[in-house]
Amino acid sequence: MTKRTTTSTNPQKNAALAIVAAGSSQRMGSLGKKEYLPLNGGSVLSETALVFLKTKVFSTIALVYPKGGLADAKNAFYKNPQTQELSQGVNIIFVQGGSSRQESVFNALKAIDRAAKKAGATPPRAVLIHDGARPFLSQALVKKTLASALKYGAAVPALEPVETQKEIGSGSKIARHLKRSTLAAVQTPQGFLFPQILEFHRKAQKTAAAFTDDTEIWDKFSDKKTRIIPGEPQNIKITYPKDFAAPTVFRIGLGTDLHRLVKGRKLILGGIRFPFEKGEDGHSDGDALLHAVTDALLGAAALGDIGSYFPPSDPKWKDADSKKLLAAVWKDVKKEGWRLENLDCVIHLQEPKFLPRRQEVRESIAKVLGVEPERVFVKAKTGERVGPVGEGLAVETQAICLLSKIC
Repeated sequence: MTKRTTTSTNPQKNAALAIVAAGSSQRMGSLGKKEYLPLNGGSVLSETALVFLKTKVFSTIALVYPKGGLADAKNAFYKNPQTQELSQGVNIIFVQGGSSRQESVFNALKAIDRAAKKAGATPPRAVLIHDGARPFLSQALVKKTLASALKYGAAVPALEPVETQKEIGSGSKIARHLKRSTLAAVQTPQGFLFPQILEFHRKAQKTAAAFTDDTEIWDKFSDKKTRIIPGEPQNIKITYPKDFAAPTVFRIGLGTDLHRLVKGRKLILGGIRFPFEKGEDGHSDGDALLHAVTDALLGAAALGDIGSYFPPSDPKWKDADSKKLLAAVWKDVKKEGWRLENLDCVIHLQEPKFLPRRQEVRESIAKVLGVEPERVFVKAKTGERVGPVGEGLAVETQAICLLSKIC
């Protein structure tokens, strides 16, 4: 058993998490260990952990890894930079698994208990036990499972089976016709009061019985039955290669900007300076194109707008380089797991001519975003000598982006 960080002192973090990833993933074939497969710039395991870390309610996380696989487990767990960041202040414990899932979970529970005693801390009130190959659950399900466990002692998310269920008897014949309304396909995380589930696992270890999951252990030794709560259809467990075709969410963002053109200022578009007698009047360097791009990305990711990120009332942003502002915003957007599919922009400018430098501008924006120039396009329109743009008094820009995220 090894640890990465120190125990949290946050009194509100009264829960622990056990992530079970000690299996061999034989059914994944040549793809390899499913928890270590790449996902969203990290791994399946790091994305699974990230959902729980974002809730900020866990003081300890125990990751159960296969025998002899500590280095690979650590690499996969910390693959996503945001997972590394949010792990600060959380006691991350790596625990070697056993010969069965039941034994692996028991190892994790004992490690959590030892860590609390070693730190002189109170053991967690509750623990969630989750499959390392279930990265598509929501934070809401994590919080609801934990709250239900604290209230009822034990809780598990579940879905009603879609197909009609039958009990099979000898000779592959139907022995009993079951009603779907009385059945549930359980998922993880499964939540329990920590002292009790640890005690029940100790009791289970002394029997010859093999338990299918932790709710069966709870219901065997507790006088309070496990509470069923609504599960999530997307909370699948990656088991076969076909399961790795994860659902993808797409978001569209729109950004616009308008700046007066005045003498004594530089004309900058997409991070490229255009020789001209006038430039944009703005608090930063006035790059109207990058400002529109920044707002489009923030809008698609629902993270705010450029004004909330970089208030014009703050002197810190006076004459700021808009490329650096866009880079800071894009870093936050990527942290949320978003990927740029494409960016389409329009510049409304009477003069100077834009077309000769279009490719230069595309490459400049692409470099800031760390994408191929083919994902970025920019068009220019004149004002036909009509209105503020046509009269050479202003430059106006629009940007539309398409972001995607595997969820």
